[in-house]
Amino acid sequence: MTNAAFEGRPCPDWYAEPQLGIFIHWGMWAIPAWAPRGASLTELVRDDYDHAFALGPYAEWYPNAMKVAGSPTAVRHAELYGDQPYSAFREPFEAAAQAFDAEAWVDLFEAAGAAYVVFVTKHHDGFCLWPTGVENPNRPGWHSQRDFVGELAQAVRKRGMRFGLYYSGGLDWTFHHSPISNFGEMFACVPPGEAYRQYAVAQVRELIDRYKPSVLWNDIAWPDGRDLDDLFAYYYAAVPDGVVNDRWMGNTGLFDSLRTPEGLAGFNAMVKARTAASGGESSSTPRHHFDFRTVEYADGGDMGGAKWESTRGLGMAFGYNANEETADYLTGEALTALYRDVTARGGNLLINVGPMADATIPPVQQAPLRDLGRILRGG
Repeated sequence: MTNAAFEGRPCPDWYAEPQLGIFIHWGMWAIPAWAPRGASLTELVRDDYDHAFALGPYAEWYPNAMKVAGSPTAVRHAELYGDQPYSAFREPFEAAAQAFDAEAWVDLFEAAGAAYVVFVTKHHDGFCLWPTGVENPNRPGWHSQRDFVGELAQAVRKRGMRFGLYYSGGLDWTFHHSPISNFGEMFACVPPGEAYRQYAVAQVRELIDRYKPSVLWNDIAWPDGRDLDDLFAYYYAAVPDGVVNDRWMGNTGLFDSLRTPEGLAGFNAMVKARTAASGGESSSTPRHHFDFRTVEYADGGDMGGAKWESTRGLGMAFGYNANEETADYLTGEALTALYRDVTARGGNLLINVGPMADATIPPVQQAPLRDLGRILRGG
């Protein structure tokens, strides 16, 4: 249920104003840098629900797709890398990542006209891009030595932009990973038990303490909804004008039920029916607190009057996918049209860049952002 302690909390003025944000997905998936191309995840959920995540274009989901037997990613991984685990990509990623230059990124974001930046601190692979003091009990030292989060926070704020953080609270494949092909399997993969719950709470508190993010952007779900009251109160005490998104579902009963064949089948049948009835875009208002709603590769047609944010990649992926072609990316005109549509309807556009392993943002991603900035400045 929505917590009465936060009921009526207005969306802070700085975020309520329709604006542009930049999302950044950067991680060791940028070493293989591959996913199938051709269809968006939204299209796959509509047209091939049972296999959507195994066939999807999200390169940042590489460690999952490589575990799904017979998937294009699994076949290609075996051909190129044999039986190497995903963790083998860590060493080449960290070597390449030493070229990271926060100022170069921020030059681009400023040119695009961004008001805020949201950086992925930990994605579903569990690897942390800051030297966390919260040890991963299953994979000690599963974090960078260099503080990429802190360097970017400083550079962003120096230019007058707000800085936010993404954290994958719902999935961490170092704690629990059964192969995911559909939404039911995804929520069944939320790690059960106290070890991950305590780890996630401790890490988010550490991120709040160290970086004071203006946006706290959680993904997928939260391992236990009983944590949310205290976690949100802790965040707002540290960042009074901060905002949280809507992806904090912590329904442990649902997660447990999806680990049974009957529960999984029933849930997937329900999602398929809702998707078909809605024409592919289905949403329901969360029963927990949030400051803004999120839609992903979707129009955001019915947000119930709430402040909302539309997010997508410049191509079909969030993480860098070298398999994508120029035609898969938004042009400057298309990005400008998207920005104008979203903001005209009161939303924020959180457009994503997926840097290469050496932190280079490819020219095919830079060009539309620079075009957008020139157009909005009247150039």
